[in-house]
Amino acid sequence: MNFGRNLIILLFLIGCTTPSGIDQKDVTRVLQKLSSDEMLGRQVFTSGNQKAATFIAREFAEIGLEPYVGDTSFFQTFEDSLALVRAANVFGKREYDPGLKLSNVVGQIKGKRKDEIVLFSAHYDHIGIKDPVQGDSVCNGANDDASGVTAVIELARYFKQKGVPERTLIFVAFTAEEIGGFGSRYFSKQLEPGKVVAMLNIEMIGKVANKGLNSSWMTGWDKSDLGEIMQDNLKGSNYELYPDPYPKYRLFYRSDNATLARLGVPAHSISTTQIDVDTDYHQVSDEIETLNIENITRTIQAIAIGTKGIVNGEQTPTRIDTEDVK
Repeated sequence: MNFGRNLIILLFLIGCTTPSGIDQKDVTRVLQKLSSDEMLGRQVFTSGNQKAATFIAREFAEIGLEPYVGDTSFFQTFEDSLALVRAANVFGKREYDPGLKLSNVVGQIKGKRKDEIVLFSAHYDHIGIKDPVQGDSVCNGANDDASGVTAVIELARYFKQKGVPERTLIFVAFTAEEIGGFGSRYFSKQLEPGKVVAMLNIEMIGKVANKGLNSSWMTGWDKSDLGEIMQDNLKGSNYELYPDPYPKYRLFYRSDNATLARLGVPAHSISTTQIDVDTDYHQVSDEIETLNIENITRTIQAIAIGTKGIVNGEQTPTRIDTEDVK
């Protein structure tokens, strides 16, 4: 009798702390596709990059997201002459087509408060093809950042199942992060930064963090209280979120969150990778086989739990002091 009662209590607690609708099978499927050889390393200005963008847009459509306000599709397409110059400098003689345009992929779930936005993001571009290493020349970017894009897609799937949120949710896969954050720069000019309540950028969540399983770290912890809010929301979930343990790398400024942070948005990146010892970063060895998919799934679930009060309008992070992020 007591065993049955305890089991019911345990199941109730699990239901309260583990979001349903974030399934490891979906995580695996999406991650496999984005990091497959057919994407050719997702380098900007290549067919592989466009193929990845098309796949993300198809996922957004199947989930039931709407295009961003003013857009007629999920593709936020733009040209940038400086990006072309940067691509030439970065990729050198590697093949790319300067006639191709850049595209962010953006979807949304309109909330009851249309002018209060919670943004989930990751970059889908990577570095393409390198000289072969043991016959492999594709830099698949499974961790960097197919893992983050997978999280964005699965969070979109999760929140769409929950019905109309209190705040508007925008899900964006940025392009051209690897050559200087051109996608996030363009995106930041398409909306009013003051309307963005929070931005959670998801960057390389495929490896186990330095504190072990069921943990991740956030950049720029002291610049707003977003991390503290999420940390508090995660109490009782058996998942830990903590400050960036690698301050010397200045990671807060090295991903797409930095553009929005400079405009005052509580914009931070979450990661699990031990960047100081990771040997797969920007290598052909960044394959799905090197990742812990169960831990990726748990991290996505933790993001859903950690942002719940922000999404439902009960919690609002402090703004970032723009004088502190120049």
